[in-house]
Amino acid sequence: MEDSILVKDRYFKTFISAEQIALRVQELGEQISMEMKGREPLFLVVLNGAFVFAADLLRSVTTPCHVSFIRFSSYDGMESTGRLTQVLGLTEKIEGRSVVIVEDIIDSGLTMQALTEQLQAMRPADLRICTLLAKPGNLQAELDIDYCAFRIPNDFIVGYGLDYDGYGRELKDIYVVE
Repeated sequence: MEDSILVKDRYFKTFISAEQIALRVQELGEQISMEMKGREPLFLVVLNGAFVFAADLLRSVTTPCHVSFIRFSSYDGMESTGRLTQVLGLTEKIEGRSVVIVEDIIDSGLTMQALTEQLQAMRPADLRICTLLAKPGNLQAELDIDYCAFRIPNDFIVGYGLDYDGYGRELKDIYVVE
């Protein structure tokens, strides 16, 4: 594990190790499997950042399930734009289904709030939120986060699928900006 790395034009230091991530993701997969037993949930993965987390999470889920993808954009570099743009939409019918949204990070919560409102209008049987990271100190929306791997301070992070202007997604650990 490296102490400090350069991603694009900023230095980052190790924050959460790959081993810590793997252990916590396995625990979440076991919890979801137990709670969703017999439901065949649809895991709705928010791209691009959640793809690494979702792949590991789904490998730890033991109940039959389905997966689909949705893509939104609300960041420019290290800053949230405050505008939500849907890039790739949901093509599956979710009415009457158990849906688990898989997200990489919940920062202000505004993106997740908008997404859950759109999905609730499609009348799923139940809707749950699963996130790798949450920043409780930065939340601007009331959300029920059902599954959260790590609660972190309001720092900019990169790695394990999360990027800085398109860079750093391939990193196995999660790093925080220095």
